[in-house]
Amino acid sequence: MPDRHLGAAAALAHADEIIGQISDVLFDYQTVPDGLIGLKSVVDGDVVRAVVESVKPIPRKLPLLVADALVVLRNAVEHTLFTEVEFRDGRLSNALARQVEMPAAKSREDFDNWVAAKGRKRPDSLHAGSDLVDRIDRLQPFHMGEDHPLHPLARLVLHTNHAKHREPAVTAVRIAASYADDSRPQSIDDVEKGPEVPLLVGDVIGDPTPVGELAPITMFPNIGINRPLTDDWPELLTELREIFDWVRCEALPVLITGGDAAEPDLPCRYEISLGHTDERAAIIEGSDVSAVTRHSRRLVAANLRIDLAELITQIDRIIGPEQVTRWFDHLSDDAVIEWSDLLAARAHLDPATRERYIRRTLLKMRDAALEF
Repeated sequence: MPDRHLGAAAALAHADEIIGQISDVLFDYQTVPDGLIGLKSVVDGDVVRAVVESVKPIPRKLPLLVADALVVLRNAVEHTLFTEVEFRDGRLSNALARQVEMPAAKSREDFDNWVAAKGRKRPDSLHAGSDLVDRIDRLQPFHMGEDHPLHPLARLVLHTNHAKHREPAVTAVRIAASYADDSRPQSIDDVEKGPEVPLLVGDVIGDPTPVGELAPITMFPNIGINRPLTDDWPELLTELREIFDWVRCEALPVLITGGDAAEPDLPCRYEISLGHTDERAAIIEGSDVSAVTRHSRRLVAANLRIDLAELITQIDRIIGPEQVTRWFDHLSDDAVIEWSDLLAARAHLDPATRERYIRRTLLKMRDAALEF
């Protein structure tokens, strides 16, 4: 990567740090002991419906951080383009500098009109036929076709324009999926997905049940983000991850090199709170594990700590739940997930053999907890 573009790696690291802050706010919000959603039973004739009585308010800081992260990602693209133009054409006058921008064309015609507009007033490297214009062309949303309007660049522009001129990102609690505990699906792929809409007080969850019967429900709430000017509410961290990955793995490499995706990828982050004599070496030592991936593993591990502790205390009463919980709290998220993976490692075994294997693994966990 040319020295003039090393700042792009710093912008990515800054965006990842902000997404890490978003993850911290989300984790504290999503793991409150009493849950995000309050339900009440409402009798309707001879059946009972589970109705949403309350939804825990989302911290105000969350949408502000989301807007910050998206603006930094857009800046990474725009600043990279501007840096490349000035390298080719020299220092630009204010009039020419205002013409440097990354379009997000929905059609070939729109892009050709962008190229032709004010052509004489543009820097030379942005005139039709230049290799830099060809690079910009490759990144345009219209290449996905009309059936794919959700190109990451189109989403990035949509979110940042709205955040800059109107309001920060709009977020809401959603029910990603749910199921009745008496009809637990065989795998996560079999769980019926919920609609991508905000959850509101008064919404009905699950199917009605006869009066007098208990029907426990397992719910998977998450946080959605509204795509401005649409009714779409994708999962927040998925939206951030897809845009972040596009900027890191496609947009910046194409603008900088004109070639295909770089090998290896730019790191998700490196240490930017310190000054570096050798910036390139610091970037090389950066991490490929994004904030979204770290959050996902952290949330999985938090749930596993609860589930595994319950399994261990059920299989052997020698140890109490408080002891097991202290042991799990001492372990890293990766270590907790590794223990869980051990339980799932012998899925191919016959039921009786698998049951014995699971018991032995749980007893190993108990022994480790007792030793701790």
